[in-house]
Amino acid sequence: MLVIFRNPKLFLTIIISFIILIISVLGGALGNQFGGGFLGAPLAHIQIPAETVATLKITDGYKYGITNTVIATWLSIIVLVILSLIVKKNISDVPGRLQSIAEIIFEFFLNLAEGIAGPEKARRFLPLVLTIFLFILTSNWLGILPGFGTVGRIESREEAIHHAEDLALSQGKEFHESDVHTFTFTGEGSFGILALGSISDTNYTDDHITENKVTVGNGKQEGLLIPYFRSANTDLNTTLAIAIVAMVLVHFWGFSFLGFGSYLSKFINFKSGPVGFFVGILEGISEFARIISFTFRLFGNVFAGEVLLIAMAFLLPLIGIIPFLGLELFVGLIQALIFSVLTLVFASMATIGHGDEDH
Repeated sequence: MLVIFRNPKLFLTIIISFIILIISVLGGALGNQFGGGFLGAPLAHIQIPAETVATLKITDGYKYGITNTVIATWLSIIVLVILSLIVKKNISDVPGRLQSIAEIIFEFFLNLAEGIAGPEKARRFLPLVLTIFLFILTSNWLGILPGFGTVGRIESREEAIHHAEDLALSQGKEFHESDVHTFTFTGEGSFGILALGSISDTNYTDDHITENKVTVGNGKQEGLLIPYFRSANTDLNTTLAIAIVAMVLVHFWGFSFLGFGSYLSKFINFKSGPVGFFVGILEGISEFARIISFTFRLFGNVFAGEVLLIAMAFLLPLIGIIPFLGLELFVGLIQALIFSVLTLVFASMATIGHGDEDH
């Protein structure tokens, strides 16, 4: 304790941190219950399916819905393309910072692939493995930037009711309008943002009945915020697509290296008797299980991280989200590494013949 008082800088840092903590608590959702909430933003709308931001009419009978995860996917691709072009354009014998980072990543995965699959196979597997790693990493890290989940268009209550009713009918559930919870936004227009301090101007609306609707007043509108950007890997369609592409190429390499008959005998084997036949069936089931595992592992970790960041920003603005940002950066890296390395391992295993397992 005496050390703290003897060090003015340390003492001042502790005092400032304590003051920021008090301001954060009073300015967040908890302080809003006692007349505070001057820094808080309303809890963002959370749902598992991706939200449709815009709809393109392709033909009279077909429309294509552009979701916020699709926009984030395009953004990730654009970022990777721009970075690759910059690295390619500025390649030199004395590498700069960006080229050095690119070389470190490339050499790491090349050495890893050669250690697992051998030099010959590593050159075949590396493009897919490295692409998966870079795309997942970029998508995960972009998802924690400001604007993801907080900037979007305001969907009116009528639209929200219509969408909720369609969802309930498709699931065979009974629909009640009172189950649709919306917010009251200050201002007009379709653009909305959940900014710091907007919790005082954005009220949670709960008591709506068709026969006796509550009026929101002039200069206000009621609805839900549909964010323009949402991390690509919080969409099951994205993670499933990556998993399918990875496993299709894994089996393609298996057929290429072993031949059609030899590779197919891993799953359909009559020569080894009933035991071999059932082992082949189990191998086939495990291939589908890998797709499911790939899909839900990545989706679950990224989606849970996004919900955690939203909740902490709602409860403790300013400081509540800071330690979890570092955690999400680490988790995003680990998830990208796990997905890519497992793809490499499965590809290596698929190209090993029946007599080469021990080797």
